[in-house]
Amino acid sequence: MKLSKYEIQDLIERLQNGENIPDDYKNKIFPIRHKEYELAYAGKMRKEDLLANEDGVFPVPLQVEKIFNGKRETWNDGWRNIIAFGDNLQFLKTIYENKDPLIKDKVKGKVKLIYIDPPFATESDFNTSEGAKAYTDKAKGAEFIEFIRKRLVVAKELLSDDGFIFVHLDYKKAHYIKIVLDEIFGENSFINEITWKRKGGSANPSNKLGVVTDTIFLYSNGMAELNQLYTKDTTEAKKYIAERFNNKDSKGRQYLKSPIVSPNYRENLVYDYNGYTAPPNGWSISIDVMKKWDKEDKLYFPKKGGRIYRKIYLDEYQGQPVQNLWTDVFVINPMANERVDYPTQKPEALVQRILEIATSPGDIVMDFFAGSGVTPSVAEKMNRKWISCDIGKLSFYTIQKRILNIEQSKSIVNPKKSYNKQAKSFVTVNTGQYDLEKVFNLKKEEYSDFVTNLFEIEPIKKTISGIKINGQRKDGYYTLIWEYWDFKDASIDEEYLHNLHSNIGKKVGDRIYIVTPASYVDFISDYYEIDNVRYYFLKVPYHIIKELHKVQFKKFRQPQSKRNVNDLDDAIGFHFMKQPEVETKVTISTKEVKISIEKFHSDFSEDEKGKELENLESLAMVLIDKDFDGQAFDMDEYYFAEDLLPKKKGKKDDENVGEELKKTKVINLPSIPKKECGKNLMIIYVDIFGNEFKEKFEIE
Repeated sequence: MKLSKYEIQDLIERLQNGENIPDDYKNKIFPIRHKEYELAYAGKMRKEDLLANEDGVFPVPLQVEKIFNGKRETWNDGWRNIIAFGDNLQFLKTIYENKDPLIKDKVKGKVKLIYIDPPFATESDFNTSEGAKAYTDKAKGAEFIEFIRKRLVVAKELLSDDGFIFVHLDYKKAHYIKIVLDEIFGENSFINEITWKRKGGSANPSNKLGVVTDTIFLYSNGMAELNQLYTKDTTEAKKYIAERFNNKDSKGRQYLKSPIVSPNYRENLVYDYNGYTAPPNGWSISIDVMKKWDKEDKLYFPKKGGRIYRKIYLDEYQGQPVQNLWTDVFVINPMANERVDYPTQKPEALVQRILEIATSPGDIVMDFFAGSGVTPSVAEKMNRKWISCDIGKLSFYTIQKRILNIEQSKSIVNPKKSYNKQAKSFVTVNTGQYDLEKVFNLKKEEYSDFVTNLFEIEPIKKTISGIKINGQRKDGYYTLIWEYWDFKDASIDEEYLHNLHSNIGKKVGDRIYIVTPASYVDFISDYYEIDNVRYYFLKVPYHIIKELHKVQFKKFRQPQSKRNVNDLDDAIGFHFMKQPEVETKVTISTKEVKISIEKFHSDFSEDEKGKELENLESLAMVLIDKDFDGQAFDMDEYYFAEDLLPKKKGKKDDENVGEELKKTKVINLPSIPKKECGKNLMIIYVDIFGNEFKEKFEIE
């Protein structure tokens, strides 16, 4: 379909004014070649536009927060496993871009397995009659599908040619996502729809049949082979063993009798052996094999002659091949050591099976809806490299604790014993939300690399009239990085810009960008203009320059209640952490430690409500390490803000936790028995945008 003259003129004017191109124009200029069938819905982006970051989500640098176990065992190639905090779409796009030094040429195209368990419902959704509203409460249908689809599109680009992806869903949206997966990976790449029976049949809803299963879709990324697994733990396998292994030899070993007969004729068939005659179609094994089995007491000879059987001993029996119905993997017992008190936590046995099916030791395993950290935990125990990412602080610290204490968790080989081995070195990183102090503590070259990636600058080596140009942005304009380390007592003021302009003038076009710490700029505005040349300031920390961004920056929110821990959220752009202001009162007695939060205030110039938040309103959660060793925060307890509100009699707490917090003058944490505390107590207070305030208390 062609554009009309009116549409062409309208399009030209929009481009001249720097406006976005409407989707109906895009579809006419870049028509989509429809497949035989596809899922159509509002807001669906073309793959090409998504990978070109037209959605406003672009790659961002990874900031190393901490290297753990640095002196412990590492991989021979120097690899360190990764726990990433941030929006997983930004993280995936950063890996796809393949520029960040932490992951450059190490991940893209080399991930053997992706397992994701995206947020299709919370634990409370499953346990209440409102479970069917899990999607509509958190994201409308099309919004949810596109949220998942965007991530799947980029994820495919990270898989190795022989890689696999497992997508874990429930019944409410599974078949929509199945069509999306067919579009992205190709219907011929679909391998299995795995049905996991996650609980027994005790559910008895009044208006429908009980739901006791989840669905896991398995796709390959090319020519890939699965590992064959066997099990003795399914109902079918147990029944087979009970019915068939009903013979015992002279030593008491149980075995089944299996006829060694095959209709496949081959040369050198054995027709008789040791006086026994084969059936008409012969035994499809050689005389050497018959002798070997005979010597090992693996042949059964009937007393009256006739057909010979092979003995298959129970202690050597691998089991039945694992099929696509999994009834032998059970949900986690509420009292199990494996439980980490995280909503929707999946059992390690489930992920263990997935890794056994699709990976080998040394392969890279990725989970970008990491949640409770079951994937990295199992991957660590099975000697796989792993990468995890989640947008939630609870997830971030849960995974960190799980890996730091992995030696105390159960063994994969023998679940009745402890793993009893420390984790290899791993690194925690921030993506899209950065610690400003760490940025300025980077070495010169590292700082330049960081801000170059942050502001989407392509490095170039160029000099104009003696002025060094460091890079070029996507719009074609040049960029220079203010080397503040050489100008401690100077700043970017009118005199500096006029001197700069006298050298480069119109040689740079009508604009140039200057990357600089905000404290070194004497201007409040986003740019300074001389002779129609604009000198734009890309400040660190950054306050968005609206005309440079098609989509306005947006922070993601941290939940204030456990029921919302799996809410869907996106981040657009990057942000710098702003430490909340916290005042606490601590009372230490011989029996207990009492902590009260009297002030919690966050500075939100970017609050979506457009207003300043009141005292306590922005508190999201509190994390506690009762025996802080001075090195790693090892979370023992956590409380969402809702958990700390005064309980109302006769009705549930208000859904709007922030409004209730504003009415509360002081928040009292549950008392901590002193006998449970070590010398130091560490508390991390988290606000609704993921900013932290850390406080250490000496107990003894």
